[in-house]
Amino acid sequence: MKAFKLTVIACSLAVCAGCTMAPKYERPAAPVAATFPTGEAYKDVMTTASPLPDWKVFITNPKAKKVVEMALANNRDLRVAVLNIEKARAAYGIQRSALMPSVAAGLQENAGKTPSIMLATGSSYVSHTYQANLASTAWELDLFGRVRSLSEAALQQFFSAEENRAAAQNALIAQVATSWINLGAQKEFLRLQRITLQSQEESFKLMSDSYRLGASSLLELEQASIPFLKELKEAGMANEAAVAQYERSLAQAQNALNLVVGAQVPADLEPNNLEEATNYGAIAPAGLSSDILLNRPDIKAAEHNLMSANANIGAARANFFPRITLTAGIGSTSRHLSDLFDAGTGLWTFAPSVSLPIFTGGANLSTLRQAEAQQKIMVATYEKTVQNAFAEVSDALATVGTVNRQCAALKDLVNATETAYRLSQSRYKNGLDGFLTVLESQRQMVAAQTNYISAESNRLSSGVMLYKVLGGGSVVEPEAQTAAQAVTPAAAEPAQTIPVSSGGGNA
Repeated sequence: MKAFKLTVIACSLAVCAGCTMAPKYERPAAPVAATFPTGEAYKDVMTTASPLPDWKVFITNPKAKKVVEMALANNRDLRVAVLNIEKARAAYGIQRSALMPSVAAGLQENAGKTPSIMLATGSSYVSHTYQANLASTAWELDLFGRVRSLSEAALQQFFSAEENRAAAQNALIAQVATSWINLGAQKEFLRLQRITLQSQEESFKLMSDSYRLGASSLLELEQASIPFLKELKEAGMANEAAVAQYERSLAQAQNALNLVVGAQVPADLEPNNLEEATNYGAIAPAGLSSDILLNRPDIKAAEHNLMSANANIGAARANFFPRITLTAGIGSTSRHLSDLFDAGTGLWTFAPSVSLPIFTGGANLSTLRQAEAQQKIMVATYEKTVQNAFAEVSDALATVGTVNRQCAALKDLVNATETAYRLSQSRYKNGLDGFLTVLESQRQMVAAQTNYISAESNRLSSGVMLYKVLGGGSVVEPEAQTAAQAVTPAAAEPAQTIPVSSGGGNA
Protein backbone atom coordinates (compact mmCIF):
# COMPACT_ATOMS: atom_id res chain seq x y z
CA MET A 1 0.00 0.00 0.00
CA LYS A 2 2.84 2.33 0.87
CA ALA A 3 4.51 1.60 -2.45
CA PHE A 4 1.24 2.35 -4.20
CA LYS A 5 0.98 5.74 -2.49
CA LEU A 6 4.53 6.61 -3.43
CA THR A 7 3.80 5.67 -7.04
CA VAL A 8 0.73 7.88 -7.09
CA ILE A 9 2.70 10.77 -5.64
CA ALA A 10 5.50 10.31 -8.16
CA CYS A 11 3.02 10.24 -11.04
CA SER A 12 1.31 13.37 -9.73
CA LEU A 13 4.63 15.16 -9.53
CA ALA A 14 5.50 14.10 -13.09
CA VAL A 15 2.16 15.39 -14.38
CA CYS A 16 2.47 18.66 -12.52
CA ALA A 17 6.01 19.08 -13.81
CA GLY A 18 4.61 19.74 -17.26
CA CYS A 19 1.91 22.14 -16.03
CA THR A 20 1.82 25.93 -16.01
CA MET A 21 -0.82 28.28 -14.76
CA ALA A 22 -0.53 30.67 -17.69
CA PRO A 23 -3.80 31.29 -19.54
CA LYS A 24 -4.18 29.54 -22.88
CA TYR A 25 -2.79 31.86 -25.55
CA GLU A 26 -5.04 32.91 -28.40
CA ARG A 27 -3.97 35.38 -31.06
CA PRO A 28 -6.22 38.46 -30.92
CA ALA A 29 -8.40 39.04 -33.97
CA ALA A 30 -6.91 41.65 -36.28
CA PRO A 31 -8.89 44.90 -35.82
CA VAL A 32 -8.76 45.69 -39.55
CA ALA A 33 -10.70 44.81 -42.67
CA ALA A 34 -10.11 41.40 -44.26
CA THR A 35 -8.90 43.04 -47.48
CA PHE A 36 -7.19 46.28 -48.34
CA PRO A 37 -9.14 49.20 -49.88
CA THR A 38 -10.11 49.17 -53.55
CA GLY A 39 -11.11 51.94 -55.93
CA GLU A 40 -9.70 54.39 -58.43
CA ALA A 41 -6.63 55.11 -56.33
CA TYR A 42 -5.64 51.43 -56.33
CA LYS A 43 -6.55 50.22 -59.80
CA ASP A 44 -3.07 50.58 -61.30
CA VAL A 45 -1.32 48.45 -58.66
CA MET A 46 0.59 45.67 -60.40
CA THR A 47 0.21 42.24 -58.85
CA THR A 48 2.07 39.00 -59.23
CA ALA A 49 1.39 35.40 -58.29
CA SER A 50 4.96 35.08 -57.06
CA PRO A 51 5.86 35.96 -53.48
CA LEU A 52 7.87 39.07 -52.69
CA PRO A 53 11.52 38.40 -53.50
CA ASP A 54 14.46 38.60 -51.16
CA TRP A 55 16.04 42.06 -51.09
CA LYS A 56 19.09 40.84 -53.01
CA VAL A 57 16.72 39.96 -55.84
CA PHE A 58 14.47 43.00 -55.42
CA ILE A 59 17.29 45.57 -55.48
CA THR A 60 18.62 45.17 -59.01
CA ASN A 61 20.78 48.27 -59.48
CA PRO A 62 24.38 47.12 -58.83
CA LYS A 63 25.39 50.38 -57.16
CA ALA A 64 22.31 50.51 -54.93
CA LYS A 65 22.86 46.85 -53.96
CA LYS A 66 26.46 47.55 -52.88
CA VAL A 67 25.34 50.55 -50.83
CA VAL A 68 22.72 48.39 -49.07
CA GLU A 69 25.37 45.78 -48.31
CA MET A 70 27.55 48.52 -46.81
CA ALA A 71 24.65 49.63 -44.62
CA LEU A 72 23.97 46.09 -43.39
CA ALA A 73 27.61 45.86 -42.34
CA ASN A 74 28.01 49.32 -40.81
CA ASN A 75 24.66 50.73 -39.65
CA ARG A 76 24.76 51.22 -35.87
CA ASP A 77 21.02 50.87 -35.29
CA LEU A 78 21.09 47.43 -36.92
CA ARG A 79 24.17 46.58 -34.88
CA VAL A 80 22.29 47.47 -31.69
CA ALA A 81 19.36 45.29 -32.79
CA VAL A 82 21.73 42.35 -33.29
CA LEU A 83 23.33 42.89 -29.88
CA ASN A 84 19.88 43.03 -28.30
CA ILE A 85 19.35 39.50 -29.61
CA GLU A 86 22.50 38.38 -27.81
CA LYS A 87 21.31 40.15 -24.68
CA ALA A 88 17.89 38.47 -24.84
CA ARG A 89 19.50 35.08 -25.50
CA ALA A 90 21.66 35.48 -22.39
CA ALA A 91 18.64 36.56 -20.32
CA TYR A 92 16.76 33.47 -21.46
CA GLY A 93 19.74 31.30 -20.56
CA ILE A 94 19.84 32.79 -17.06
CA GLN A 95 16.13 32.24 -16.51
CA ARG A 96 16.17 28.73 -17.98
CA SER A 97 18.98 27.70 -15.65
CA ALA A 98 16.51 27.93 -12.75
CA LEU A 99 14.84 24.77 -14.08
CA MET A 100 17.97 22.77 -13.23
CA PRO A 101 19.55 22.22 -9.84
CA SER A 102 22.73 24.09 -9.12
CA VAL A 103 25.58 21.94 -7.85
CA ALA A 104 28.72 23.29 -6.23
CA ALA A 105 31.81 21.65 -4.77
CA GLY A 106 33.42 22.97 -1.64
CA LEU A 107 36.44 22.38 0.57
CA GLN A 108 36.73 24.04 3.93
CA GLU A 109 38.79 23.98 7.10
CA ASN A 110 37.51 24.87 10.55
CA ALA A 111 40.07 25.63 13.24
CA GLY A 112 39.34 26.42 16.85
CA LYS A 113 41.31 26.90 20.05
CA THR A 114 40.16 25.62 23.43
CA PRO A 115 41.78 27.57 26.32
CA SER A 116 43.76 25.67 28.93
CA ILE A 117 41.35 26.61 31.72
CA MET A 118 38.67 24.54 30.00
CA LEU A 119 40.76 21.39 29.79
CA ALA A 120 41.82 18.96 32.47
CA THR A 121 45.28 18.70 30.97
CA GLY A 122 45.95 22.31 31.82
CA SER A 123 47.14 23.15 28.33
CA SER A 124 45.29 24.73 25.42
CA TYR A 125 44.19 22.70 22.45
CA VAL A 126 43.83 23.67 18.79
CA SER A 127 41.43 21.52 16.79
CA HIS A 128 41.09 21.22 13.06
CA THR A 129 38.17 19.92 11.01
CA TYR A 130 38.35 19.42 7.28
CA GLN A 131 35.31 18.96 5.06
CA ALA A 132 34.77 18.39 1.34
CA ASN A 133 31.28 18.34 -0.11
CA LEU A 134 29.18 18.38 -3.26
CA ALA A 135 25.89 20.14 -2.65
CA SER A 136 22.75 21.35 -4.43
CA THR A 137 21.17 24.35 -2.80
CA ALA A 138 17.53 25.40 -2.83
CA TRP A 139 16.38 23.74 -6.04
CA GLU A 140 12.71 24.52 -6.56
CA LEU A 141 10.41 21.71 -7.66
CA ASP A 142 8.41 23.61 -10.24
CA LEU A 143 5.08 21.92 -9.51
CA PHE A 144 2.94 24.89 -10.50
CA GLY A 145 5.01 26.12 -13.43
CA ARG A 146 6.31 29.36 -11.91
CA VAL A 147 9.87 28.86 -13.12
CA ARG A 148 8.75 27.49 -16.50
CA SER A 149 6.45 30.46 -17.00
CA LEU A 150 9.31 32.85 -16.30
CA SER A 151 11.50 30.86 -18.69
CA GLU A 152 8.79 30.99 -21.38
CA ALA A 153 8.47 34.76 -20.91
CA ALA A 154 12.22 35.18 -21.40
CA LEU A 155 12.12 32.92 -24.46
CA GLN A 156 9.39 35.02 -26.08
CA GLN A 157 11.41 38.16 -25.38
CA PHE A 158 14.30 36.52 -27.20
CA PHE A 159 12.04 35.78 -30.18
CA SER A 160 10.80 39.36 -30.08
CA ALA A 161 14.38 40.64 -30.22
CA GLU A 162 15.01 38.50 -33.30
CA GLU A 163 11.94 39.91 -35.04
CA ASN A 164 12.93 43.45 -34.07
CA ARG A 165 16.26 42.81 -35.74
CA ALA A 166 14.45 41.67 -38.90
CA ALA A 167 12.21 44.75 -38.76
CA ALA A 168 15.24 47.01 -38.34
CA GLN A 169 16.93 45.38 -41.32
CA ASN A 170 13.79 45.68 -43.44
CA ALA A 171 13.46 49.36 -42.57
CA LEU A 172 17.16 49.95 -43.15
CA ILE A 173 17.09 48.45 -46.65
CA ALA A 174 14.12 50.64 -47.58
CA GLN A 175 15.71 53.74 -46.04
CA VAL A 176 18.98 53.21 -47.91
CA ALA A 177 17.18 52.65 -51.22
CA THR A 178 14.99 55.76 -50.82
CA SER A 179 17.95 57.88 -49.66
CA TRP A 180 19.92 56.68 -52.67
CA ILE A 181 17.03 57.60 -54.99
CA ASN A 182 16.65 60.99 -53.28
CA LEU A 183 20.34 61.70 -53.85
CA GLY A 184 19.82 61.08 -57.55
CA ALA A 185 16.81 63.42 -57.53
CA GLN A 186 18.83 66.20 -55.88
CA LYS A 187 21.48 65.84 -58.58
CA GLU A 188 18.73 66.20 -61.19
CA PHE A 189 17.38 69.34 -59.50
CA LEU A 190 20.83 70.90 -59.34
CA ARG A 191 21.61 70.00 -62.95
CA LEU A 192 18.33 71.55 -64.12
CA GLN A 193 18.89 74.79 -62.20
CA ARG A 194 22.48 75.14 -63.43
CA ILE A 195 21.42 74.69 -67.05
CA THR A 196 18.61 77.20 -66.53
CA LEU A 197 20.98 79.68 -64.91
CA GLN A 198 23.47 79.31 -67.75
CA SER A 199 20.70 79.87 -70.32
CA GLN A 200 19.52 83.01 -68.52
CA GLU A 201 23.03 84.40 -68.19
CA GLU A 202 23.63 83.91 -71.91
CA SER A 203 20.29 85.54 -72.73
CA PHE A 204 21.06 88.50 -70.45
CA LYS A 205 24.46 89.04 -72.07
CA LEU A 206 23.00 88.81 -75.56
CA MET A 207 20.21 91.24 -74.77
CA SER A 208 22.57 93.66 -73.03
CA ASP A 209 24.95 93.70 -75.97
CA SER A 210 22.07 94.16 -78.38
CA TYR A 211 20.66 97.14 -76.54
CA ARG A 212 24.07 98.66 -75.93
CA LEU A 213 24.92 98.57 -79.63
CA GLY A 214 21.57 100.09 -80.61
CA ALA A 215 21.41 102.82 -77.99
CA SER A 216 22.73 106.33 -78.75
CA SER A 217 23.11 107.29 -75.10
CA LEU A 218 23.32 105.86 -71.64
CA LEU A 219 19.88 107.24 -70.78
CA GLU A 220 18.37 105.56 -73.82
CA LEU A 221 20.04 102.28 -72.82
CA GLU A 222 18.60 102.47 -69.26
CA GLN A 223 15.11 103.33 -70.54
CA ALA A 224 15.11 100.60 -73.16
CA SER A 225 16.42 97.88 -70.85
CA ILE A 226 13.94 98.43 -68.02
CA PRO A 227 11.10 96.22 -69.31
CA PHE A 228 13.44 93.46 -70.46
CA LEU A 229 16.82 93.37 -68.81
CA LYS A 230 15.47 94.07 -65.34
CA GLU A 231 13.15 91.08 -65.46
CA LEU A 232 15.83 88.89 -66.97
CA LYS A 233 18.39 89.95 -64.39
CA GLU A 234 16.00 89.34 -61.52
CA ALA A 235 15.15 85.92 -62.93
CA GLY A 236 18.86 85.13 -63.12
CA MET A 237 19.41 86.17 -59.50
CA ALA A 238 16.46 84.04 -58.38
CA ASN A 239 17.83 81.08 -60.26
CA GLU A 240 21.28 81.66 -58.80
CA ALA A 241 19.71 81.47 -55.33
CA ALA A 242 17.94 78.25 -56.39
CA VAL A 243 21.28 76.77 -57.47
CA ALA A 244 22.74 77.52 -54.03
CA GLN A 245 19.70 75.97 -52.39
CA TYR A 246 19.98 72.76 -54.41
CA GLU A 247 23.73 72.60 -53.77
CA ARG A 248 22.88 72.64 -50.08
CA SER A 249 20.14 70.02 -50.54
CA LEU A 250 22.55 67.80 -52.48
CA ALA A 251 25.14 67.99 -49.71
CA GLN A 252 22.49 67.19 -47.11
CA ALA A 253 21.26 64.22 -49.17
CA GLN A 254 24.82 62.88 -49.34
CA ASN A 255 25.23 63.33 -45.58
CA ALA A 256 21.91 61.57 -44.94
CA LEU A 257 22.96 58.61 -47.09
CA ASN A 258 26.32 58.36 -45.33
CA LEU A 259 24.57 58.45 -41.95
CA VAL A 260 22.11 55.67 -42.71
CA VAL A 261 24.86 53.57 -44.29
CA GLY A 262 27.14 54.15 -41.34
CA ALA A 263 30.16 54.81 -43.56
CA GLN A 264 31.31 57.12 -46.34
CA VAL A 265 29.66 56.08 -49.59
CA PRO A 266 32.18 56.21 -52.47
CA ALA A 267 31.34 58.63 -55.25
CA ASP A 268 31.25 55.82 -57.82
CA LEU A 269 28.39 54.16 -55.89
CA GLU A 270 26.24 57.29 -55.91
CA PRO A 271 23.50 57.57 -58.55
CA ASN A 272 24.54 59.74 -61.48
CA ASN A 273 20.94 60.79 -62.04
CA LEU A 274 17.49 59.57 -61.14
CA GLU A 275 18.37 55.89 -61.53
CA GLU A 276 15.98 53.13 -60.58
CA ALA A 277 17.01 51.05 -57.62
CA THR A 278 14.88 48.15 -58.79
CA ASN A 279 13.34 46.92 -62.01
CA TYR A 280 10.46 45.22 -60.22
CA GLY A 281 8.45 48.39 -59.91
CA ALA A 282 5.62 48.60 -57.42
CA ILE A 283 4.34 45.05 -57.01
CA ALA A 284 2.08 43.25 -54.60
CA PRO A 285 1.00 39.60 -54.28
CA ALA A 286 -2.20 38.87 -56.18
CA GLY A 287 -5.40 38.66 -54.12
CA LEU A 288 -3.83 40.82 -51.43
CA SER A 289 -5.35 40.02 -48.03
CA SER A 290 -4.69 41.74 -44.74
CA ASP A 291 -3.44 38.37 -43.44
CA ILE A 292 -0.16 39.17 -45.17
CA LEU A 293 0.47 41.69 -42.38
CA LEU A 294 1.11 38.79 -40.00
CA ASN A 295 4.37 38.22 -41.88
CA ARG A 296 5.69 41.66 -40.94
CA PRO A 297 8.54 41.41 -38.43
CA ASP A 298 7.22 44.24 -36.26
CA ILE A 299 3.85 42.48 -35.89
CA LYS A 300 5.61 39.20 -35.07
CA ALA A 301 7.67 41.04 -32.44
CA ALA A 302 4.51 42.54 -30.92
CA GLU A 303 2.91 39.10 -30.76
CA HIS A 304 5.94 37.60 -29.02
CA ASN A 305 5.77 40.42 -26.46
CA LEU A 306 2.12 39.54 -25.92
CA MET A 307 3.00 35.86 -25.45
CA SER A 308 5.68 36.87 -22.94
CA ALA A 309 3.15 38.90 -20.96
CA ASN A 310 0.77 35.93 -21.07
CA ALA A 311 3.45 33.67 -19.57
CA ASN A 312 4.13 36.20 -16.79
CA ILE A 313 0.51 35.80 -15.68
CA GLY A 314 1.23 32.10 -15.10
CA ALA A 315 4.21 32.97 -12.93
CA ALA A 316 2.14 35.48 -10.96
CA ARG A 317 -0.62 32.90 -10.39
CA ALA A 318 1.90 30.31 -9.20
CA ASN A 319 2.97 32.68 -6.42
CA PHE A 320 -0.26 31.81 -4.58
CA PHE A 321 0.73 28.15 -4.26
CA PRO A 322 3.35 26.39 -2.14
CA ARG A 323 6.99 26.28 -3.18
CA ILE A 324 8.92 23.11 -2.54
CA THR A 325 12.69 23.42 -2.48
CA LEU A 326 15.32 20.77 -2.05
CA THR A 327 18.73 21.14 -0.48
CA ALA A 328 21.02 18.14 -0.52
CA GLY A 329 24.67 17.35 -0.32
CA ILE A 330 27.27 14.60 0.07
CA GLY A 331 30.80 14.85 1.26
CA SER A 332 33.47 13.82 3.69
CA THR A 333 34.77 15.24 6.96
CA SER A 334 37.81 14.51 9.09
CA ARG A 335 40.00 16.01 11.78
CA HIS A 336 43.04 15.50 9.59
CA LEU A 337 43.44 16.54 6.02
CA SER A 338 45.26 13.33 5.18
CA ASP A 339 42.28 11.26 6.37
CA LEU A 340 39.63 13.34 4.59
CA PHE A 341 38.63 10.72 2.06
CA ASP A 342 39.23 7.60 4.18
CA ALA A 343 36.49 5.09 4.90
CA GLY A 344 34.03 6.19 7.52
CA THR A 345 34.38 9.92 6.86
CA GLY A 346 31.39 10.21 4.51
CA LEU A 347 28.38 12.40 5.27
CA TRP A 348 25.18 13.48 3.57
CA THR A 349 22.43 16.00 4.06
CA PHE A 350 18.90 16.23 2.69
CA ALA A 351 16.70 19.16 3.61
CA PRO A 352 13.42 19.56 1.70
CA SER A 353 11.30 22.57 2.61
CA VAL A 354 7.81 23.78 1.83
CA SER A 355 6.85 27.44 1.83
CA LEU A 356 3.15 28.32 1.79
CA PRO A 357 2.22 31.98 1.32
CA ILE A 358 -0.35 32.83 4.01
CA PHE A 359 -0.04 36.59 4.30
CA THR A 360 2.01 38.75 1.95
CA GLY A 361 0.35 42.10 2.49
CA GLY A 362 -1.34 41.87 -0.89
CA ALA A 363 1.94 41.60 -2.79
CA ASN A 364 1.01 38.45 -4.68
CA LEU A 365 -2.39 39.82 -5.66
CA SER A 366 -0.85 43.09 -6.81
CA THR A 367 1.76 41.19 -8.82
CA LEU A 368 -1.00 39.22 -10.53
CA ARG A 369 -3.00 42.36 -11.29
CA GLN A 370 0.13 44.00 -12.65
CA ALA A 371 0.80 41.02 -14.94
CA GLU A 372 -2.81 41.00 -16.16
CA ALA A 373 -2.70 44.74 -16.86
CA GLN A 374 0.57 44.32 -18.74
CA GLN A 375 -0.99 41.55 -20.83
CA LYS A 376 -3.89 43.83 -21.75
CA ILE A 377 -1.41 46.56 -22.66
CA MET A 378 0.37 44.13 -24.95
CA VAL A 379 -2.94 43.18 -26.58
CA ALA A 380 -3.66 46.84 -27.32
CA THR A 381 -0.08 47.33 -28.53
CA TYR A 382 -0.37 44.34 -30.85
CA GLU A 383 -3.69 45.57 -32.25
CA LYS A 384 -2.28 49.07 -32.75
CA THR A 385 0.73 47.64 -34.56
CA VAL A 386 -1.61 45.75 -36.91
CA GLN A 387 -3.68 48.89 -37.51
CA ASN A 388 -0.57 50.95 -38.26
CA ALA A 389 0.63 48.29 -40.67
CA PHE A 390 -2.76 48.20 -42.41
CA ALA A 391 -2.70 51.99 -42.83
CA GLU A 392 0.88 51.93 -44.15
CA VAL A 393 0.07 49.27 -46.74
CA SER A 394 -3.13 51.09 -47.78
CA ASP A 395 -1.25 54.38 -48.20
CA ALA A 396 1.52 52.67 -50.15
CA LEU A 397 -1.00 50.97 -52.43
CA ALA A 398 -2.75 54.31 -53.03
CA THR A 399 0.58 55.94 -53.92
CA VAL A 400 1.56 53.11 -56.23
CA GLY A 401 -1.89 53.10 -57.83
CA THR A 402 -1.73 56.77 -58.82
CA VAL A 403 1.92 57.74 -59.20
CA ASN A 404 2.33 56.34 -62.72
CA ARG A 405 -0.60 58.40 -63.99
CA GLN A 406 0.77 61.45 -62.20
CA CYS A 407 4.19 61.00 -63.80
CA ALA A 408 2.63 60.53 -67.24
CA ALA A 409 0.56 63.69 -66.89
CA LEU A 410 3.53 65.72 -65.67
CA LYS A 411 5.67 64.38 -68.51
CA ASP A 412 3.03 65.55 -70.97
CA LEU A 413 3.11 68.93 -69.26
CA VAL A 414 6.90 69.03 -69.59
CA ASN A 415 6.61 68.31 -73.30
CA ALA A 416 3.94 71.00 -73.70
CA THR A 417 5.94 73.67 -71.87
CA GLU A 418 9.07 72.80 -73.86
CA THR A 419 7.11 73.25 -77.07
CA ALA A 420 5.71 76.56 -75.82
CA TYR A 421 9.20 77.72 -74.88
CA ARG A 422 10.63 76.92 -78.29
CA LEU A 423 7.65 78.65 -79.96
CA SER A 424 8.10 81.79 -77.86
CA GLN A 425 11.78 81.87 -78.78
CA SER A 426 10.90 81.64 -82.45
CA ARG A 427 8.26 84.37 -82.19
CA TYR A 428 10.70 86.64 -80.37
CA LYS A 429 13.35 86.16 -83.06
CA ASN A 430 10.75 87.05 -85.69
CA GLY A 431 9.67 90.15 -83.76
CA LEU A 432 6.19 88.81 -82.94
CA ASP A 433 6.59 88.67 -79.12
CA GLY A 434 8.62 90.47 -76.49
CA PHE A 435 11.35 88.78 -74.51
CA LEU A 436 9.23 88.80 -71.34
CA THR A 437 7.04 86.18 -73.02
CA VAL A 438 10.13 84.04 -73.60
CA LEU A 439 11.15 84.47 -69.99
CA GLU A 440 7.72 83.48 -68.70
CA SER A 441 7.68 80.40 -70.96
CA GLN A 442 11.04 79.38 -69.56
CA ARG A 443 9.77 79.73 -65.99
CA GLN A 444 6.79 77.51 -66.74
CA MET A 445 9.02 74.90 -68.39
CA VAL A 446 11.45 74.80 -65.46
CA ALA A 447 8.58 74.52 -62.98
CA ALA A 448 7.08 71.63 -64.97
CA GLN A 449 10.43 69.84 -65.14
CA THR A 450 10.98 70.33 -61.40
CA ASN A 451 7.57 68.85 -60.60
CA TYR A 452 8.28 65.94 -62.93
CA ILE A 453 11.56 65.15 -61.17
CA SER A 454 9.76 65.15 -57.80
CA ALA A 455 7.03 62.85 -59.11
CA GLU A 456 9.52 60.49 -60.73
CA SER A 457 11.49 60.30 -57.48
CA ASN A 458 8.26 59.54 -55.64
CA ARG A 459 7.42 56.81 -58.18
CA LEU A 460 10.73 55.07 -57.66
CA SER A 461 10.52 55.38 -53.87
CA SER A 462 6.92 54.16 -53.77
CA GLY A 463 7.90 50.71 -55.04
CA VAL A 464 10.53 50.42 -52.33
CA MET A 465 8.08 51.60 -49.69
CA LEU A 466 5.41 49.09 -50.75
CA TYR A 467 8.00 46.32 -50.58
CA LYS A 468 8.93 47.43 -47.06
CA VAL A 469 5.41 47.75 -45.62
CA LEU A 470 4.43 44.33 -46.99
CA GLY A 471 7.20 42.81 -44.93
CA GLY A 472 9.95 42.72 -47.50
CA GLY A 473 11.35 39.32 -48.25
CA SER A 474 10.09 37.97 -44.92
CA VAL A 475 6.90 36.66 -46.58
CA VAL A 476 8.69 33.42 -47.48
CA GLU A 477 12.18 32.04 -47.19
CA PRO A 478 14.55 33.22 -49.94
CA GLU A 479 15.23 29.71 -51.27
CA ALA A 480 11.51 29.23 -51.93
CA GLN A 481 11.12 32.45 -53.84
CA THR A 482 10.65 33.07 -57.54
CA ALA A 483 11.50 36.42 -59.04
CA ALA A 484 8.39 38.50 -59.52
CA GLN A 485 7.60 39.76 -63.00
CA ALA A 486 6.40 43.29 -63.42
CA VAL A 487 6.51 45.94 -66.10
CA THR A 488 8.09 49.25 -65.18
CA PRO A 489 7.14 52.48 -66.85
CA ALA A 490 9.27 53.31 -69.84
CA ALA A 491 12.06 55.76 -69.31
CA ALA A 492 11.05 59.29 -70.16
CA GLU A 493 12.74 61.16 -72.98
CA PRO A 494 15.04 63.99 -71.95
CA ALA A 495 13.92 67.56 -72.24
CA GLN A 496 14.90 69.29 -75.46
CA THR A 497 15.98 72.70 -74.24
CA ILE A 498 16.79 72.06 -70.62
CA PRO A 499 17.53 68.31 -70.29
CA VAL A 500 16.16 66.31 -67.40
CA SER A 501 17.50 62.78 -66.99
CA SER A 502 14.76 60.30 -66.25
CA GLY A 503 17.25 57.57 -65.52
CA GLY A 504 16.49 54.15 -66.82
CA GLY A 505 16.92 51.25 -64.45
CA ASN A 506 20.08 49.23 -64.35
CA ALA A 507 19.36 45.55 -64.83
